[in-house]
Amino acid sequence: MLKLILITNFPEVARDAQNAGVERIMVDLEDIGKKERQSQFNTVINQHSIADVGPVRAALDRSELIVRVNPLHAGSHEELEAVLKHKPDSVMLPMFREVEEAEEFCRMVASRARVILLAETAQALVRLVYLTRIPGVSEIYGGLNDLRISLGLDFLHEVTAGEVIENMARITRAAGLPFGFGGIARIGQGDLPAELVLSEHYRVGSSSIILGRVFHGDSRTVEEFRKNIDWATEIGKLREVEARLAGRGPAEIQRDHEKLQEIVRSIVARKRAAALS
Repeated sequence: MLKLILITNFPEVARDAQNAGVERIMVDLEDIGKKERQSQFNTVINQHSIADVGPVRAALDRSELIVRVNPLHAGSHEELEAVLKHKPDSVMLPMFREVEEAEEFCRMVASRARVILLAETAQALVRLVYLTRIPGVSEIYGGLNDLRISLGLDFLHEVTAGEVIENMARITRAAGLPFGFGGIARIGQGDLPAELVLSEHYRVGSSSIILGRVFHGDSRTVEEFRKNIDWATEIGKLREVEARLAGRGPAEIQRDHEKLQEIVRSIVARKRAAALS
């Protein structure tokens, strides 16, 4: 089964999700440069702070805590030290381009938490094989929104349909590291159906996926989360689909992959037509 990731800074929501079987909770501190990069796209920019890390940590007794920090900057050492005192299971580095940036980050973490590299730039994509060899790197995650921007694509899942993600997964797994990518809507939802997204995770050997904002109804408060989603029901549906996917043969796996490619191509065509109208 895939490890499910929920991004939240609400301890109550983190505990609800944990109790429903969500294995990983992420507090997202990244804000440097993100608004400028993603201003033209319908993406989420979270408003989490270091003050949120401790309460979320205290709410969890089974699920892992991941903290996504900012890209390397002048205050990275202080930010990391403030995060690491709360003993997260993993820290995630976003928006790096150079191998040396990832090396420096691992040196600063100094084995006090697992290091997840969020590969979401064209440079990180090309240099992935070197990134997997860095001492201290525990996992690679493919970030589709910024990878789409970096590569100048029309739709984030073009990197999935075009088998870029498959190659990332192959390189990462050959190095003995876990690989995950992207996010997912609820079963039965999404421009690209959630079932096909899950299918691709199983095809490439992914181990982790983020529950996207569509999954929880774009909830922004504890009350909205509890009103908009029945965690046990939605996680149960997702796990049922996973069980079916795990039992497919090679021919069915290939048919699902080709179906995903066809839908992605049609989505891109619609987006281009809309841009011209």
